[in-house]
Amino acid sequence: MRRTNTCGELRSGDIGKEVCLQGWVRFSRDHGGVAFIDLADRYGITQVVFDPEDLPEGTDADPLSEVMRSFTRESAVSIEGTVRMRVEGTEDRRNPTGEVEVLITGAVLINRSRSPPFELGDQKEGVLPNEDTRMRYRYLDLRRTDMIHAMEMRSRFLHLARQYMDENRFLEIETPILARSTPEGARDYLVPSRVHPGAFYALPQSPQLFKQMLMIGSMDRYYQIARCFRDEDSRKDRQPEFTQIDMEMSFVDSKDIQDMIEGLVAYIWKGLYGREIEIPFRRIGYREAMESYGSDKPDLRYGLKFISLTETVKDARYEIFQRIIKAGGIVAGINLKADIAGDRIGRNDVDRYINQAKKFGLGGLTWMRCRDGKLDSNIAKYFTPEILDAIKRKMDAEEGDLLFLIAGPWKSTYEGGGALRRKLAEDLELIPEDEMQFLWLVDCPMFEIDPVSGKHDAFHHPFVLPENDLDDAYVGGACFDLCLNGNELGSGSLRIHDPELQREVFRKIGMDDERIEADFGFFVEALGYGAPPHGGMALGVDRFISILLGKETIRDVIAFPKNKKAVSLLDRSPAKVDDKKLEELQIMTLAAEDMDFDDIGNVDDN
Repeated sequence: MRRTNTCGELRSGDIGKEVCLQGWVRFSRDHGGVAFIDLADRYGITQVVFDPEDLPEGTDADPLSEVMRSFTRESAVSIEGTVRMRVEGTEDRRNPTGEVEVLITGAVLINRSRSPPFELGDQKEGVLPNEDTRMRYRYLDLRRTDMIHAMEMRSRFLHLARQYMDENRFLEIETPILARSTPEGARDYLVPSRVHPGAFYALPQSPQLFKQMLMIGSMDRYYQIARCFRDEDSRKDRQPEFTQIDMEMSFVDSKDIQDMIEGLVAYIWKGLYGREIEIPFRRIGYREAMESYGSDKPDLRYGLKFISLTETVKDARYEIFQRIIKAGGIVAGINLKADIAGDRIGRNDVDRYINQAKKFGLGGLTWMRCRDGKLDSNIAKYFTPEILDAIKRKMDAEEGDLLFLIAGPWKSTYEGGGALRRKLAEDLELIPEDEMQFLWLVDCPMFEIDPVSGKHDAFHHPFVLPENDLDDAYVGGACFDLCLNGNELGSGSLRIHDPELQREVFRKIGMDDERIEADFGFFVEALGYGAPPHGGMALGVDRFISILLGKETIRDVIAFPKNKKAVSLLDRSPAKVDDKKLEELQIMTLAAEDMDFDDIGNVDDN
C-alpha cells in the first residue's frame, strides 16, 4: 500500500477516486457498527469510514473488521478506499477536507500506539498538559497542529532568508563549532579534548571572531544559519542552544547593514504573508528610548511615555526628590489619561502599583490625580501651587488623569519605570495583539560604567568600533539593535579593524597585555594583515518566529528544546557518563549524586 494523497489534500473534485492514505488515528467513533476515524498527518485530517454494508461486492468484511478493531488512538495505519461526499448536514466547514470522506476498502495496522499521555487534538487554551510533560513526549507534541504550524513557519522563514541572502551575493559559510574559549559575556559550554588532556574546546556563543576573520579573508558578504551556545540562566526567550541568522559585510557603514537587514525582513514578510512591510523602520536613540519608554527595546504599540520632571520639581520642598536630584538622579512622570484609567485605578490599586514598583527596583512611587483643575495628592503640601501647576502643564494633565512619578538614579529608575509601564499596559489592556512595530535602537554608548567602581564594560561587545576618542567622558559605539514589540531581535555594529585600537578597547575594559595576548592574540594578529572596514549583525531566529506566532516562549518554536532548568526531558540530558569515558579524558568529577529526572521542579520565567 503506497500513499497516494496526504490527509489534508482531498476535496470534492476527488469524488470517486481510489486513494491510499497513511497517518495516525486521531479519533475514532463507532455508530452502530459503522466506524468513523479522523486520520491525521502533518498536512491535515481526513475522515475515513468503515461501513460493512457499503463494501464492494465480494469483499469479506470480517478480516477488515478485525484489523480495524486493532487500531488504537495514535496508531500508524494505512487506509485504502474511495472518496465520497459526506452525508448532507454532516460536513465539517472548519476542515479543508470536511466535504468528503474515504470509504474504507482496505486497512493495515503499521504500528500500534500505546495510550498517549495527553490529548493530541486541537487544544483550547488551558487544556494542554504542563510543559514538562510535553517536553518528555516531544515526538507526540510535534503531531499537534499548533506545533506543526510552528515548524512549517520556521522552515519557510529560513528558506526565505537563504533566498534573500543568495540574491544579494552572500556566501553561506560554516564556522567552527569547536573553538577556543574567549570571554564574550556569557559562560561557555566546554568540551574536553581526549587528544590533548587538560585542554578544552568551547562551543561558540556566536561566530563573532570567525566572521570577522572571513572579512579579512576577502569573503566580503558572509552569512550562515548559526547554532550558538550560552550557559545562561533560563528565561522564556533564552535557550542553552539557539539559532541566529548571522551576517557580515566589508566596506560598509552602519546604514548599509541596516538597509540590508530591513530588506531581509521585508522579503521574509512578503514571502510569509503576501504583503509589503513599511520600511525604513523608525530609528530611536538609546537615551530617548530610555527616557521616554524606560527600555532599550521599547514597545511602541501603546503610549504611556515618560516625561522628565527633574527641572520642574528641583525647588520643591519634597525631601525625597531633593535628595535624589542632588545625587544626580532624575524625576519623571507618566500620565494615565482619564479615558484610559478612569475609575479603573482606585486608591487601593495605587497602593498595589506602589508595591509593584518596589519589586521592579524602584524606591517607591509618587502619585497625583487631577481633580477640579488641580493636582491632588498625599504629598501635594510639599509643592507650591506654582510647581504643581508647572507639573500639570508639563504632563498635559486634564480632569481625571492620574500621574505616576518615579525618582532615583538615571538607569535603574528608567528601567524600573519601563517594567511598570509594561505592567500598566497589560493591566489596562492597551497592547494591540495584531500590530507589529519594528524599530532601530541607535546612538548607543560604547561602554557601560559602574557608578561605584568606575569599571568599564562593553555595552554590546568589545569589537564595536568606537565613534570618538576612548579618553572622552562619553564614548559612543557604532552599534545598533533591531527591536520588535518590546523585544530585541538582534544586534549589529561596525567592527574595529585596526589592531592597535582593538588592544586599546581591551585595555579599557580592564584587560592587561598578557591577558589580551592569551585570549585574543590570534585575532589581533589577523587584524594586522590588512583588515577591511567591516560590520554585521545577527538576528535571533527563535525569538523572531515566536513573536510572529504570538508564543509566550521560544520553546514553542524549537523542535527539541530544553525546559526551564536547561534539561532535555526527552533524552534525559545532561547526564552522567561512564567512568571509562572520563578516564579517557583524564577528568574526575566532584559531583556524586545522580540527577533526578522524575522530579524536575518548575522555575519561574523572568
